[in-house]
Amino acid sequence: MKLKNNLSSSSFGKKKKERSIKKQRRFVENGSILLKEVIADCNGKTIPICSFSNSQILKATKNFDTNCSVAQEGFYIWYKGVIEDRSYMIKRFSEYKVTDRRVGEVYKDIVLSARMSSHNNFLKLLGCCLEFPFPVLVFEYAEHGVLNHRGGVTTVNGEESLLPLSLRIKIAKEIASALAYLHMAFPKIIIYRDVKPMHVFLDKNWSAKLSDMSFSISLEEGKSQIEAEDVLGTYGYLDPLYFTTLVVSEYTDVYSFGVLLMVLLSGRSVYFTVSNGYPVGILEYVKGLYNAGKLSEVIDPVMMNDITSAQRLQVEACVLLALRCCKERDEDRPKMIQVAKELKRAETSFLRDLLF
Repeated sequence: MKLKNNLSSSSFGKKKKERSIKKQRRFVENGSILLKEVIADCNGKTIPICSFSNSQILKATKNFDTNCSVAQEGFYIWYKGVIEDRSYMIKRFSEYKVTDRRVGEVYKDIVLSARMSSHNNFLKLLGCCLEFPFPVLVFEYAEHGVLNHRGGVTTVNGEESLLPLSLRIKIAKEIASALAYLHMAFPKIIIYRDVKPMHVFLDKNWSAKLSDMSFSISLEEGKSQIEAEDVLGTYGYLDPLYFTTLVVSEYTDVYSFGVLLMVLLSGRSVYFTVSNGYPVGILEYVKGLYNAGKLSEVIDPVMMNDITSAQRLQVEACVLLALRCCKERDEDRPKMIQVAKELKRAETSFLRDLLF
């Protein structure tokens, strides 16, 4: 019996040592890849990213308890968690869903998220933990949660609610500004490629924070487009030109943003069922109302009840802007900087009419 206990103790010690070695190996493997990518990207400039331990992450998320989850995408889950009395948004990639070809997307998300953290309308990356099969990312906390598929908000407590039109226009303007920044702020244009509401978080001031840079692609310096290896994005938001030709340009984002703007303004998902029971896409639906001279019906009547006629015109102008973003030919679409400016004017006019 004594011998058995000694063997059990020895076995436990061996397993503990194996786990420690495995954790160290993960740290070295993940850390070396991450360090190489960050150094190459920041070009000698420091990007402050804190290191968190796996024990801190597990404690904050209660061992990745579903009750702590906020949102879920194809190969990662967002959690809320508290570390040393501070709240964070914690992003965990699934080791079972990240295929070999997606590994690069994970590290691209880290590197580009770090680079964009200085912009107010990107979710700020604060740190990561390298002691898991894939790095677990730690971002600033978003008190008001994440937008859902109808352009409303899903809070960190799992509740859903509609947002007023004035706030929806503000959110649209801020996401347009973030995309314009990607298109204009760097020698190599960055195309986001997966614009949709579910990638937009809202902080305590209801400021929009774009997240998830994993599908982004950088163009060669001086180039305005690139032919991608495959189509990445979300069906319904995808630019048909990109889908059929694999050619990616800044107008790829403009199209997707146009669809997002329609979702935000209408309070409808990108696909929904109409009164006759048939499914319809939001772009087809909005085009149909526009052609029938019923543009005001795009907006949910509940959201239109308390606005003035002048504000109604501003909202209708935003719908027309969304339609321009979704023109078939990319040369007929506006640039994101123009979209951001028009939404800024619409927001200012809307708020002025609200005050007076």
